[in-house]
Amino acid sequence: MKTEAMSAAMLLFASCMANAESGLASYYRGIGKSGEMTCAHRKRPFGSMITVSYLGKSIRCRVNDRGPFVRGRIIDVSTTAARALGILQLGVAHVVIQ
Repeated sequence: MKTEAMSAAMLLFASCMANAESGLASYYRGIGKSGEMTCAHRKRPFGSMITVSYLGKSIRCRVNDRGPFVRGRIIDVSTTAARALGILQLGVAHVVIQ
């Protein structure tokens, strides 16, 4: 019985991690409403919510644009989102998105 529970837990973990990406994030002046946390992603559907994590901080932002168009970057977040994550002063940071 424990083996089945462990297998189910590992399968759930693997399926969650299948949608996870890690890489460089930058920020831009977002197109969303003032103060809204938005982001640009190359493939995720418009309107979908993405969790972005950096050094123990996590935020949820809505995809409302395409990008980033700089090689090596996986996401651009709005200024509000960058401030909430603590990457505003850095400009570019390594994040995990789900």
